[in-house]
Amino acid sequence: MPAARESLLEAAGAALSARPWPAVRMVDVAAAAGVSRQTLYNEFGGKAGLGRALVRREADWYLDGVDRTLAAQAGTTDRLAGVAEWTVRAARARPLVQALLTGSWNGNLPAPPGRGSRPGVPALGPGELIRAVRDRASAALTPETAGRCELVVRLALSYVIAPGEEPGTGELLRLVSAPNRKAEVR
Repeated sequence: MPAARESLLEAAGAALSARPWPAVRMVDVAAAAGVSRQTLYNEFGGKAGLGRALVRREADWYLDGVDRTLAAQAGTTDRLAGVAEWTVRAARARPLVQALLTGSWNGNLPAPPGRGSRPGVPALGPGELIRAVRDRASAALTPETAGRCELVVRLALSYVIAPGEEPGTGELLRLVSAPNRKAEVR
């Protein structure tokens, strides 16, 4: 039932973009996906399961974008800048991605990972997601660069948490890319 599952997740995502999660009704999601409500319950077990799957899907979407960014850029600095810019754009555009990366959940979103989940289902939070980015950077670049990528993502998130002008990654990345260079205090 992969096609039904994907249709249901698409419908749930569309419903969530139109109204807060508590107002999303299972019957409406099933109808929008063109399947029965029983199919939705068979696939996800209930609204909490649908919410967890939607959160996981958003995390996967964000990480796929990190992979594409790391593959599309040449050079360490450009890759790190690309990941920073992708992180800010993704978090600003998608509330679930922002909540996953910052840990800042509200009542308009499905329950945060780890709350109300089944035993044995790992929680997915900011630390886990940022570690996943670091691991991807390590595979795409060098293990030494992975720490810099984690730093760049954490700094990029400051633009999400305290919005301002779009990040100017040039000077920041030069400092991060040259860890032996001491920053001047003025």
